[in-house]
Amino acid sequence: MGAAAAETPPYAKAILLTALVAVGFGFTVLFAILSPLGREVGLSEFQISTIIAASSLTVFLASPIWGRLSDRWGRKRVIIIGLLGYSVGNFLFAAVFHATLVGILLPMVGYGLLMLSRVLHATVMSAIMPASSAYMADITDLKTRTKGMGAVGAANNLGGVIGPALGGLLAGITLLTPLWVASVVAITTALFVIFLLPDLPPARATASAPTSKLSYFDPRISPYILVGTLMFMGMALVQQTLAFRFQDVLGLNAVETAQTFGMAMGLSAAASLISQLFCMQRFDLRPQQWLQIAIPILAIAFACLALADTRSLLMGAMVIQGAAMGLAGPAFMAGASLAVEPHEQGAVAGLAGSCGPLGFTFGPLLGGLFYQIQPDLPYWFTFAVYLPLIVFVFRYAPAK
Repeated sequence: MGAAAAETPPYAKAILLTALVAVGFGFTVLFAILSPLGREVGLSEFQISTIIAASSLTVFLASPIWGRLSDRWGRKRVIIIGLLGYSVGNFLFAAVFHATLVGILLPMVGYGLLMLSRVLHATVMSAIMPASSAYMADITDLKTRTKGMGAVGAANNLGGVIGPALGGLLAGITLLTPLWVASVVAITTALFVIFLLPDLPPARATASAPTSKLSYFDPRISPYILVGTLMFMGMALVQQTLAFRFQDVLGLNAVETAQTFGMAMGLSAAASLISQLFCMQRFDLRPQQWLQIAIPILAIAFACLALADTRSLLMGAMVIQGAAMGLAGPAFMAGASLAVEPHEQGAVAGLAGSCGPLGFTFGPLLGGLFYQIQPDLPYWFTFAVYLPLIVFVFRYAPAK
């Protein structure tokens, strides 16, 4: 454990995790309402997907920069910048949607402004997770790193339980109410972090280990980058189309879709939280072992989603998916973190953290395109992608 960890008050982890619950709420509340909301303003499935893709590409490009900046500026400052940026950007995004819904903006003008506001939002919001993951890496040692990353995932997923469920309920007021509430939550969380989260000194490289220009192709982390990108691309491809599938299979209107899919997302996040608390926090397995358990289960969940034709089957498949992702996500982050040196934690958190956004850049575009061709095609395609991924995680042997 480094000097920063030794000097950190024991309550630092609790404060960070509490903040991440609120962050998880803000990140997931949109997914329950975006698809039905987009259809309400006349956007196609593919156009809705491009909004997510543009935002995700921005996060992919910005996350490594924020990760390196957290090494220089300190984790707390970068987390605060991200939270304030999230709040302002989300407010602008909701305002553009409102103007389009009431007819102030033509659908195509609204679509362009939605893309622009979401990109601006993503540019600053992308600071939150790299800095938070690096903060956790700073206050844990090699032995507790995997559990620490699991705790980060658990906190985020607890917010993920609250976000879709509450988002679905709030959508009963108006479809935009969840977004307004998310902006307020982000501001409140920023104040919470400002006054309660202990600051850590910026990471310092030793004389024998100068500041690293860590890249995606560094052989220590490149296998994790490959696994993470494919894993999240499949998740994004599936997640972006699931609201459409719920609406079309079950014959729901926009509000019913937001409420039903919000409940399903909440159950999925709850399963993810349970798997982290009752599996990852109890058993001392290496990141590679957790990936070997989780990725085959994810493949099974995608096949179940392709075959599901009732509410209970759709929700059951999402629960299985959530439980497996609760193990895979933290294992991937912990594996990348353990592969590098202490002074590279901000950089690796930014690079590893950008794999999700990279997957969410291509996944939604493919998902929207495949769904328009055949509704079950996104799930069978993802299942096929995961088969070589399963082989890879069983054959790859990490250096440490």
